[in-house]
Amino acid sequence: MNSQDLERLLRSDETDRVEKTRAGTDTDKFGEAICAFANDLPGAGERGYLFVGANPDGTASGLSITDQLLQNLAALRTDGNLIPPPSMVVQRVALGGGEMAVVEVQPSVHVPVRYKQRIWVRIGPRRGMANPEDERVLLERRQARSTSWDMQACEGAALDDLALDLFTLQYRPRAVDRRVIDENHRPITQQLSALRLYNDRGTIGPTHAGVLTLGQDPLAFIPGAYVQFVRYQGQDKLDVVQERRVTGDLLTVLRGLDEIAVSLANERPVRDPLAERVAYDWPPATLHELFVNAVVHRSYLATAPVQISAFDDRVEILSPGGLFGMTPEDFPRATGYRNPALAEAARVLGFANRYGRGIDAADAALRRNGSAPLRFDVRTSFFLAIVERRP
Repeated sequence: MNSQDLERLLRSDETDRVEKTRAGTDTDKFGEAICAFANDLPGAGERGYLFVGANPDGTASGLSITDQLLQNLAALRTDGNLIPPPSMVVQRVALGGGEMAVVEVQPSVHVPVRYKQRIWVRIGPRRGMANPEDERVLLERRQARSTSWDMQACEGAALDDLALDLFTLQYRPRAVDRRVIDENHRPITQQLSALRLYNDRGTIGPTHAGVLTLGQDPLAFIPGAYVQFVRYQGQDKLDVVQERRVTGDLLTVLRGLDEIAVSLANERPVRDPLAERVAYDWPPATLHELFVNAVVHRSYLATAPVQISAFDDRVEILSPGGLFGMTPEDFPRATGYRNPALAEAARVLGFANRYGRGIDAADAALRRNGSAPLRFDVRTSFFLAIVERRP
């Protein structure tokens, strides 16, 4: 949208596409507004606009539009509070006789979007929490649009194949605000469906994400849903020292992989010119990020597992399926989500804090450790990450 079009929107009364705010520090208000625009309850398919530094009449409030403010607004997309993260653009624009920060938000395909575990929508000029009927509308729209594999019903799986205690005791309290849970009297299938773990319309049954996240035996339905860990002596695959097969629901798998990361880390003191500090053969934070990425972003249409191979000089993480939604030239700057519901589940369970930042976080931990940077081998059928041992 050009500045003239933005000016016209700004001068109009607030609608389901426009929200204005004078201040630049109310992060929750910004997050709720972005969430509501992404949910697009009217179904118009039009972008929503948050004008920061705007008076109700559309004039500039005089707020200083600093680079830090723009960075803070952009960070709302990746800080883990908006699930799943919407597509949005933040820019500084001369409007209303001054400057404003404008956040342009695309309607999301993967509705409902939540901010801090709550669904926000716009009804005309008003923003508020979604009621059960609003949520039903969003769910029906999502099911009509949904195409990702992990949100499709898993053939042959039934409600009894899910560990419902895991859902009610572990997953739901992390995914949904306690006040919403207390007021929620819907059937368990509808609660699962709202979190992309069950289809209660069309092909009825747990989704692939539901089976992977809550399944009592995911391998019965998804043969490649495990991780094969092998530790070798030396720099080749001749002498096996240790083997472990990590399987089960998503929480069990990710906890098991963190155990492997800790076992490989090998904390040891190193001397800097001025002090002694701790270093690792392989930083556990790096291995954590790469292990989670391998489980979440792999192709589950392949029957092969994720393979983690530890040698004396390196750790290799091999994921079935190449890059999704990007070319090798785009990587690692761009981000693609093959399994958005599974990525959301990893975030809910506390194993992914920010979206699209796993590779950056892994490399940052290597730099702090004094290790060599990550190496990758990206093909159409697999993705290989290589972490070298710190000397």
